[in-house]
Order: sequence, then structure tokens, then C-alpha cells
Amino acid sequence: MSGSSFIDFLSGRSAPLVMILGTNEIASAIAVRLNRVGYRVVLSHDPYPPVIRRGMAFYDALFDDRIEIDGVGARRATTILEIGEALANSADVAVTMLQLSDVIPLRMPEILIDARMQKDRVTPILRKVTKLSIGLGPNFTAGLNCDVAIETHPTQTGELLERGTTRPADGVPRLLGGIGRERFIYAARTGLWRTPLDIGARIFKGYIIGRLDGLPVPAPMDGRLRGVARDGVFIPDGVKIVEIDPRGSSASWTGTDDRGRAIAEAALKAILTSFVPGPKVPMTMAVH
Repeated sequence: MSGSSFIDFLSGRSAPLVMILGTNEIASAIAVRLNRVGYRVVLSHDPYPPVIRRGMAFYDALFDDRIEIDGVGARRATTILEIGEALANSADVAVTMLQLSDVIPLRMPEILIDARMQKDRVTPILRKVTKLSIGLGPNFTAGLNCDVAIETHPTQTGELLERGTTRPADGVPRLLGGIGRERFIYAARTGLWRTPLDIGARIFKGYIIGRLDGLPVPAPMDGRLRGVARDGVFIPDGVKIVEIDPRGSSASWTGTDDRGRAIAEAALKAILTSFVPGPKVPMTMAVH
């Protein structure tokens, strides 16, 4: 480890530190984009909701799996010193179970992004915690609980709005291969999830994908597993545990997708627009 690089990181003389709340595919797409332009990025895992699009996310790095998304790798960090070492001397992003309050003694992130997409939970107040705070998805309002709010609703375009609140969640998934909600399996109860299958597995209607609290969970259609909760995790009632890609030979389950890249570009634009010393003008950005 280079001592000078580590000291520069701790002192803030290195590139700005970005902390992303979440390890899902949206958080990971943002991490990829920011890493490519030189930001130091750490992703902080939150167990709710479970990450299912694991081929598109850095989540599995928490289990020491070697994860690479669009050419960007990830390193697990279990302590704040490991975060510092990873970001000071590696081109990878850091992935950790530690929270913001744990990381602050190491170095205060200049930018905080909430990408957990927790539409059913209490929205945190991110403003004034760091130099720039960005909230993704429902319930974030620029100037109220964050500095910049990014709209993630599929029907929005990509325009920059003067102010306002992001649209409420309507529970309607985007179509994939012409199929919406029907391609997902939602947890019918709370319990331990067990499955022998991994991302990309080919399945057929009626095939038992796994067992939740001991009860079998059959596939609703033919296709490939685009998303599946990791074996052995505890699943809350009502959350998505499986996603099936019905598109046949066009199915995909790894790397960033169009939606993730669009949101990542909006986050980068927000940073380049707003990350300046002094007061910031609240804004809400909409992405397709």
C-alpha cells in the first residue's frame, strides 16, 4: 500500500469521495459511471429490499465474489481502514456493510447518494449532511430532504425541472419483452430463502426456483433468471425475490442496462452542475 496515497485520501487531497447508499443495480450503475471519471466510490449495503439483479450489481462482492460490471471491479471492505486502502490504491469501488456514521471517522464523503429505492420506507433527510446530497426515486424533494432529486419513473423523459417532488411510486414495473408485473415473483410471506439457482439460469413454467420459509416457489413462465435473491438471505413479506427475462435469445442479466445508465448520467450531471463551494440551488432531474 502506498502510504502517500492513503494520506492523500484521508486528507481529502485525492478525488472527491462519493458514498452511495445501496448495492442494487441502480447504485452500481452510478458507481460505475462515477468511477470511470475519477471519483472514489464506496457503496453501503442496506438489506431492504433484497438485491435480486445480482448480475447487474456489486452486491455479491460482500460475499467475496469477484464482481466486475462494465469493466469496473469491486472490493469488499469490512473496516474503515479497508475502505481507505481500497479507494486509495485501487481502481475498484469499495463495497461495505458499514454505514455513513461508520465511515465519517475515516473521511467525510463530499457527495452522498441515496440509491436504495425504498419507496415504502421513511425517506431520510440528507440535506446538510455532506456538501452535496442526491436522492433517487419516490419521496425525495429537492430543497427539502436532499439537494438534488432525480426522477426514476419510467414515463419521464430526461428534462431538468426547476423544482418539485419526484413522482409517487405506482407499483407498475416497466415492460420487458412485453411483460410487466407477471415476470416477477413477490414474497408471499416472511422467511428464509433457499435456492440452488443463480443468475442466468434457464427455467420453465412450474419449475421450483426455491423455497421461502420452506414453501416451494414455482416459476410463473419460461425464461432466464434476470434476478434472484441470494441463497440463505432473510426475505421480508411483499418484496421481489425473482425476476424472469422472457425474451429468449435476447435475454440479459449482467452489466448495466439503459435505465441504470440514464440515471447514472443524471447523477453525474447533477454533481458537475451542483458540486461547488457555497450554497446550492435545489433541483429535480427527470430521467427516462
